[in-house]
Amino acid sequence: MVANQEMLAELNQLVARLYQQGKYKVALQLAQYAVLRTKESCGKDHTEYAASLNNLALLYDSSGEYDKAERCYLEALQITDKVLGENNPDFATILNNLALMYNSTGEKDKAEVLSEISSEIPKAEVLSEISSEIPKAEVLSDMSSETSNDVPREDDPEYDESLENRAELCDFLAEYQKVEPLCTQALQQRKELLGEDHPDYAESLSNLALLYASIGAYRKAVPLCIKALQIRKCVLGTEHPEYVQSLTNLAGLYSSTGAYEKAEPLYLEAMETTWKVGGENNPHYIQSLTNLAGLYYSMEAYEKAEPLCLEALELTRRVQGENNPDYIQSLTSLAGLYSSMESYEKAEPLYLEALQATKKVLGENNPEYIQSLTSLAGLYYSMEAYEKAEPLYLEALQITKKVQGADHPDYVTCLNSLAGLYYSMEAYEKAELLYHEALRIQKQIQDD
Repeated sequence: MVANQEMLAELNQLVARLYQQGKYKVALQLAQYAVLRTKESCGKDHTEYAASLNNLALLYDSSGEYDKAERCYLEALQITDKVLGENNPDFATILNNLALMYNSTGEKDKAEVLSEISSEIPKAEVLSEISSEIPKAEVLSDMSSETSNDVPREDDPEYDESLENRAELCDFLAEYQKVEPLCTQALQQRKELLGEDHPDYAESLSNLALLYASIGAYRKAVPLCIKALQIRKCVLGTEHPEYVQSLTNLAGLYSSTGAYEKAEPLYLEAMETTWKVGGENNPHYIQSLTNLAGLYYSMEAYEKAEPLCLEALELTRRVQGENNPDYIQSLTSLAGLYSSMESYEKAEPLYLEALQATKKVLGENNPEYIQSLTSLAGLYYSMEAYEKAEPLYLEALQITKKVQGADHPDYVTCLNSLAGLYYSMEAYEKAELLYHEALRIQKQIQDD
């Protein structure tokens, strides 16, 4: 089954987190899996595929497999250049990673070239020249055979960490029934070896809580999150990134259960702390603004959400630039807020800008572009501007059919949306035909 893009993004984030924690062995296994699944789900010309390649390259780099790292870095660069452009921060990050690797391997000439162009527009021939020197053996052709099944013995000091790593891997393979006992065992192991006042024990508590949250077992997750928060506060202090992450995790749990009054002070503290530690240009601060705005949106406290969304949009524009998926998401969030407030005249230009930016940055065949089309069409539907909504729904339908196929649930959704529009326009014959087609496809999907 093809993985959805949200899961793949979370998978790549987990790989990055494991890398930062120094858990290179399990991170490498997970990174190889992420590359294969992202390629399968999104195709080779997608930012998530480039992100998964960059993560894998970092791990090959850390383990001394520089030839493999180089190929992954270069492919990630080419994709990022093609999809986002050379002036995008993601391109600069990958370029810098490759330059650092060349510097560490003594290839000073290559490192200097990349360093010189990292703040300028890189030339395609430079990357091509470097690429031509790499052996043509396919790095990713047999990743599954490279994955090691070795696990430390129970008396090994790394045994509890191995349990944690295996648990995270199983989680993303959707084998939840295997994850809980592994997380529980690792929790007990760390409690016995390290005690309850240790950051690693708090990490185990947090991991188990997040597992429960992912399957909707919030009653089990909340007390674990609270305990992890308390430990990190006492041991690490209130300005440590892990404490802030605990605040966000617990707030998210409360928000998911509708306990908004408990979530609000936690999100507020996270926002204030990230601003204090990293300033307003810190991506974590921008994310904290978005989190709090999302909470107020759920509470229908739109007047509180609006200034947060506006600040997040402006900071994202300044820090990330306008040709960036995060900026597009900020546009869409603010437009959605205005739409819910029935301030359609404010929502329309934001949706239009998001649509054009998505087309430019990600291309017409990207699911995000389809979503932008349907969001703007939905706004026009709410405004009863049906003649403006119709061509947008039609375009979304055509692209979805081309990209996903006529037997995909997303195509059924597009059919139903267009049918609903025709029904409101009193074009009942058109609406009936589309509803019948949607029902036929839905029945076929269920039968299959």
